[in-house]
Amino acid sequence: MELIRPDWPLPSRVRACVSTRDGGVSAGVFAGLNLGDHVGDDPAAVAENRRRLVAELGLDKPAQWLRQVHGTEVIEARADGQVRQADACWSDQPGQACIVMTADCLPTFFTDGERVAVAHAGWRGLVAGVLERTLSVFADPSRVHCWLGPAIGPTAFEVGDEVRAQFCAADAGAAGAFVAREGHPGKWFADLYRLARLRLDATGVASVSGGEYCTFSDPERFYSYRRDGETGRMASVIWLE
Repeated sequence: MELIRPDWPLPSRVRACVSTRDGGVSAGVFAGLNLGDHVGDDPAAVAENRRRLVAELGLDKPAQWLRQVHGTEVIEARADGQVRQADACWSDQPGQACIVMTADCLPTFFTDGERVAVAHAGWRGLVAGVLERTLSVFADPSRVHCWLGPAIGPTAFEVGDEVRAQFCAADAGAAGAFVAREGHPGKWFADLYRLARLRLDATGVASVSGGEYCTFSDPERFYSYRRDGETGRMASVIWLE
C-alpha cells in the first residue's frame, strides 16, 4: 500500500498520511483503494479497503469519518464510529484518527504537536474560510504547522469568472493565483495551493509545506473527479500516537 507522508518538521508522535489508489480491492472506475462510501462503489469493497487502511496504520480506535458538504463546519473527532457532517475535524486524544476524503479538493493538515486536524478544502470551502475555521481550534496559530496534500494542480483546475471574483473580493492578492485560459474568455486556471497558502500565511501559521502533486494528471496514483467524473476517493489521515 503506497501512502504519502507529509514533509514537515514535527515530533514523531504526530502521524499523518494520504492514501493512493494502491492496495485496494475496488474494480472498474473505482479500481484500487477507494475509500469513499458515497460514490457508487460496492459497499463490501469499500469496507474491505477501509479495513486494510486501518490495519496498515495500526489504529486501535474507530477513526472519525465525515459526510462532507463543501462547507466550513469543524468538529472534534470521536471514537464512537458515527459518521458526522463536517468538512474538517480535530483531536488531542492519542490514537484518535481524523480523516477527510478527496479526489481533487485540497486536504490540509494542521498540528502544533499537541493537537491535530485535517480539512477538506474545495474552492467553495476555501473561499468560505474552512482553513481559518480549522485553525481556530488551536490556541496559538504561530505554533501550527500545515501541510498541503495532493489536489488538482494549477494547470488543470479550470474555473469561471465568478469563482475568481469571490476570491479576489476577499483578498486582492488572490488575483495572482489565476491564469487566464488562452482562447477561452471568462475561463481561468486556479492554483488551489497558492490560494490556500495566501489564506494560511495571513493567519500567521508557523510554516506551510507541501503542494507539489496534481491529482488530475496522475491517474495511476490518484482519483480525480474533474478528470473522470465517476471515481473513488483518497483518505487524508492524521492522529497522535
